[in-house]
Amino acid sequence: MYALVNFVHSYWAYLILVMLVITTFNSIIGFVSDREYSARDMRLALFTLITMHIQLLIGIVLWIVSPSGIGAIQDHGMGGIMKQDGLRKLAIEHPTLMIIAVIFVTIGYSKHKKKLVSKPKLKMLAIFYTLALIAVLAIIPWGQWF
Repeated sequence: MYALVNFVHSYWAYLILVMLVITTFNSIIGFVSDREYSARDMRLALFTLITMHIQLLIGIVLWIVSPSGIGAIQDHGMGGIMKQDGLRKLAIEHPTLMIIAVIFVTIGYSKHKKKLVSKPKLKMLAIFYTLALIAVLAIIPWGQWF
């Protein structure tokens, strides 16, 4: 089961990264150019939100079944995990920062829906989706990805 969940989590991450980059730049360009908010903007933001939440659920399952997740915490204890860079990154830092990225996307999507005109809508998406993109890029385990 671990191998399947790890495979899905790893390849779904490519979709996340592509969607987050597209939605972030779309929002920034729309905000800067004073473009009107459109149904396309809403669909991009919503699809990014949905894919991020699906990845969160897959990641939680992976963390539970992975020897580098909760298994490592049970084997080494929190003190042992914190002393090992690789284990700490996979068991603690990666899940925590990815949850924060999902929170940024969720907040951005929720706040943008409450705005009534285009510029503030795109501003909310641009700010929060950019923060999420920075968080994702900062904690991707690049060594395992390529």
